Amino acid sequence: MYPTGNGEIDLPQVVLKLNNKTIEKMKVFYQDHMKSAPPGSVFAAKTSDCSITAYNSGKVLFQGKGSDKEAGKWGTANSHSPSKLRQATRKKHSYSPPQELFTSSHIGSDEAGTGDFFGPITVAAAYVKADQIPLLKQLGVRDSKNLTDEKIKTIAKALLAQSIPYSLVVLHNKKYNQLQKKGWSQGKMKTMLHHHALEKLSKKIAPERPSGILIDQFSEPGVYINHLKSERSVLQENVYFMTKAESYSIAVAAGSILARASFVNEMNKLSKKMGIELPKGASQKVDQTAARIIQKHGKQALGDIAKLHFANTKKAEAFTQKDF
Repeated sequence: MYPTGNGEIDLPQVVLKLNNKTIEKMKVFYQDHMKSAPPGSVFAAKTSDCSITAYNSGKVLFQGKGSDKEAGKWGTANSHSPSKLRQATRKKHSYSPPQELFTSSHIGSDEAGTGDFFGPITVAAAYVKADQIPLLKQLGVRDSKNLTDEKIKTIAKALLAQSIPYSLVVLHNKKYNQLQKKGWSQGKMKTMLHHHALEKLSKKIAPERPSGILIDQFSEPGVYINHLKSERSVLQENVYFMTKAESYSIAVAAGSILARASFVNEMNKLSKKMGIELPKGASQKVDQTAARIIQKHGKQALGDIAKLHFANTKKAEAFTQKDF
């Protein structure tokens, strides 16, 4: 189903085994580089020096001279080339955080809802002081993708009880769809959401200044900066970018939990409004739920609760022609 490096392919390549949540995150990350996907795959993308193909089996193939660089953003594995075996390493760039940032007083930001058809995008930034890190670890603050929604809500309440300074920005679906029609990519939307969240939090904690700001990287730093320039904004001081930042930074992990808790809360409100439980993600169950909403309320109702440019919209319309 995918090349094995047995001599049939000359280009360097890396194969990683990743979970579904990581692959969904990759789909969002590479959304501006998508290409036609082969049979049996979840998606295919092409950057300037690497082709990425994610398969239903959970295996992801990175092929090209930039294969180590791209694979290093998502995991570690043996890579194959005609000459040697190499180890995939995490990409470093001029905005990579110094190791000491993780144990210092710093701000971290992350988002939720980007790969979900239903519901808004939520972005949260949190400021964690160095002396608070041990306590937050005791509270169970870690990567929200490894926590259940109930656990996330419990930890979020604990964070609020500790008066951890934070800011939250929510992009509701109606505004999301308006921006998308204006030509905004989801990457640009996330850039501006993170920027506004960081601006709000920086003002909230002033005159205190953190050692740095770490953003869970969803695009190349240069792309992020160009999005800011297009809206006449500039990057804050001491900003760093890192993929999987929530696994290294307690501040990013806290932001991840607060963003996810907000997303879950928004989904519950939308479910109550529509009179039907809205599933998360972008699965066939999502398509079927969207079809029921179209049948009951009309397609226009989706505009207030879903990201209309997702393929789920057309799939839902197809389902309305079936008996399910």
